[in-house]
Amino acid sequence: MAGARGEATIQLADREVTVLFTNRALAEVEQKLGRSILATAQGLAEGSTGIGELVILLRAGMEAARRDAREPGPAVALNTAYDVMDEAGFGPVAVAVMEAVSAVLAWGTSSEDTDPNA
Repeated sequence: MAGARGEATIQLADREVTVLFTNRALAEVEQKLGRSILATAQGLAEGSTGIGELVILLRAGMEAARRDAREPGPAVALNTAYDVMDEAGFGPVAVAVMEAVSAVLAWGTSSEDTDPNA
């Protein structure tokens, strides 16, 4: 599916965890955090966004990936996201999440993002 979406993988010892972000997923994060995704991303770069905010982003990305893959079961729990961060570490999670978020925020800024058949 084409569109504003960003996907990344977090490698754990026994599995990979996929995170997916779309504009809808990012809007949900903004509602939960009470601030814009741009302010959150800038906070990560400057060191003012902490673990709690990053884990909310991680959970949203994991849940969007779960829904996109049409995996059955309950929504990804916040504790599950904490478990992933505990195993992978703050740095690798921050890199993967922000890589995927950046892809959504940058969507439409390059000629590769347009449909040549449109």
